[in-house]
Amino acid sequence: MNANSTPDLILHNGLVTTLDQKHPEATTLAVKDGRIVGVDDGEHNERGPDTKVIDLNGRRVIPGLNDSHLHVIRGGLNYNMELRWDGVPSLADGLRMLREQAQRTPPGQWIRVVGGWTEFQFAERRMPTLEEINAAAPDTPVFILHLYCRALLNRAALRACGYTKDTPNPPGGEIQRDHAGNPTGILIARPNATILYATLAKGPKLPPEHQMNSTRHFMRELNRLRLTSIIDAGGGFQNYPQDYAVIEELHERGEMTLRIAYNLFTQKPKQEKEDFTRWIKMTGPGKGDDFFRCNGAGEMLVFSAADFEDFLEPRPDLPASLEGELKEVVAVLAANKWPFRLHATYDESITRFLNVFEEVNRDVPFKGLNWFFDHCETVTDRNLERIKALGGGIAIQHRMAYQGEYFMERYGKTAAQGTPPVRKMLELGIPVGAGTDATRVASYNPWVSLYWLATGKTVGGVSMYPESNCLSREEALRLYTQGSSWFSSESGKKGTIAPGQLADFAALTDDFFAVPEEKIKGIESVLTVVGGKIVHATDEFAPHAPPPIPVLPEWSPVKVFGGYGAPLDVRKAARAGVPMQKHQPIADCHHHECAQAAHQLLAGVEAARNRYDGFFGSGCDCFAF
Repeated sequence: MNANSTPDLILHNGLVTTLDQKHPEATTLAVKDGRIVGVDDGEHNERGPDTKVIDLNGRRVIPGLNDSHLHVIRGGLNYNMELRWDGVPSLADGLRMLREQAQRTPPGQWIRVVGGWTEFQFAERRMPTLEEINAAAPDTPVFILHLYCRALLNRAALRACGYTKDTPNPPGGEIQRDHAGNPTGILIARPNATILYATLAKGPKLPPEHQMNSTRHFMRELNRLRLTSIIDAGGGFQNYPQDYAVIEELHERGEMTLRIAYNLFTQKPKQEKEDFTRWIKMTGPGKGDDFFRCNGAGEMLVFSAADFEDFLEPRPDLPASLEGELKEVVAVLAANKWPFRLHATYDESITRFLNVFEEVNRDVPFKGLNWFFDHCETVTDRNLERIKALGGGIAIQHRMAYQGEYFMERYGKTAAQGTPPVRKMLELGIPVGAGTDATRVASYNPWVSLYWLATGKTVGGVSMYPESNCLSREEALRLYTQGSSWFSSESGKKGTIAPGQLADFAALTDDFFAVPEEKIKGIESVLTVVGGKIVHATDEFAPHAPPPIPVLPEWSPVKVFGGYGAPLDVRKAARAGVPMQKHQPIADCHHHECAQAAHQLLAGVEAARNRYDGFFGSGCDCFAF
């Protein structure tokens, strides 16, 4: 083997789960020019002078995770402005974070907590009160989004938005008022989330340079959780091509660390056909490359088909105009061979959508067109059979892990047992891809989704599904890798560690196949590789880590608290050089003093070393410094 054919990267001494039926387990893999060239292949283990060799130290390695439904382009533009409550174990910690962020947020800026959390994750198992939010941030506008159902605004945010006693309720939403008619600070989505998103859009935006920095940090956060690919589902107030300029520039610079296939989400009610007709002339499915490419249309095709779920409210009835408007758009997409996706929560909506699809299919066959529904929480067996007959797929997300308690309260535990009926989908041979639908309802953490798929439990620990509707860990992993690749028309290119596939994989902090089920949610990556390049590395692989990126703006919550699980991620303290002796994961401890100590140590407060010399907290067993 000459120097030109030797691998760029060899990893050995690992527990490699390939998901390749011909070679399911391996210890060594080799990479050349961004693709895997050898798996336990002696010929491709020959090293050249420029070959990087990494000892995996027995770590579990899996193919790169691929989220089939994530709003990463929109999320990236705002990530550095957002205070994340994802994975925070107590409301006391969340309010403390809010209070601290209020002290550093400059005048004119907001504090935003935009989804990814539920009160059931908190030790207190309750929502924050308006009084608590106003006390934590009396002068800085605060917007807190809770699922699709409501938003909490403090008094400063009400003033910033101009909501007063005289402000009328907008169509589809309610401004909650006190006995005197004054806004209380609670916005209610009734029957849809337009009021929530329109209010959020009133806040300041980051300048383009900071949006690029923010997007890079969001991609690296996803790399930390070992994502290597996502399919972007568009979103409200995400306009094409304007809001894609940042990600396109990062792509041109070669600064993307995450592969993105994007869908285009219509923006103008009653003008949806015009939107797609214009976009068909501008771009098309597959246009781009393996890092950034157009995937098709959706998840919104027409506004009359929006059946956004809010299980605190009755199921909304969709308008009579739905069928005519949807047929026009789907006919244009099918005629131009554009794959499409459609948000669909309720079976009643899915029935009406399928009636339209079957009618269009008789004139313009869907054969070979990768079309699919998103969500399908209450889809029936009959409609699954219709989806199968039309060659469609279903992208599922762990939204029920965040709002399953609400669903069971309204519809009962029996009705919740197949929301969605994943096992039945697989038995019928329907393509299924897993994801999160982050960031406005569920968290972007794929390990919470994998936990939900394997255990059938909500983040609050409530069992929703019988064992018959839960998946094995390998089945769940397949949906997040091979399964999702179908939804971006990339089957056979990614999702498996096998020769010829893209070199996307990660080594894990803990063995997904061996850890107790409750620890699945805490798994991260210690080494993430995308296209043969290391995009994240920590612990013993830290010397291989890419250079850190400064956080902009200076007041960003990300600079202090980080991402998922902030501020209780003990690995942040470890990377800051704080010596520790492990006793139990700090995320398992709800003592406020523990969190305070960890934060002070990370901030470099030397006095904290003396005050917290020994165990954190009183009567707990977290970490010793």
